Amino acid sequence: MGRDERGSAVVEFVLVSVLVVVIVLALLQLAMALYVRNTLTAAAAEGARFGAASGRTPDDAAIHTQQLIEMTLPAELVADVTAGTENVAGVPTVVIEVRSALPVLAWFGPSDGIQVRAHAMQESP
Repeated sequence: MGRDERGSAVVEFVLVSVLVVVIVLALLQLAMALYVRNTLTAAAAEGARFGAASGRTPDDAAIHTQQLIEMTLPAELVADVTAGTENVAGVPTVVIEVRSALPVLAWFGPSDGIQVRAHAMQESP
């Protein structure tokens, strides 16, 4: 190494490491967002199936969905779980809608967050 290049390895390391850290944090953010979305979708689908069973109501579905989410995600992420009925192509269904905050590199996030819906065909008594 010549005299002109002294200290260039330190500068190169700092520049490259900053870029690597940004990429790692972006991947962690993506992984966290996908985990939350998949968890909410699975809980909403299971809650809709639970509420669609004969003898159960949409309110039962909302309570079951809320319990499933609370077992998996921190309580501050779940903003709203609503349940109701809809006709989809003439078939009565139970619908669950979940709204949640989307975490940003931790368990907090923007207020608009994420929204998922699930349907299940209602059983007749």
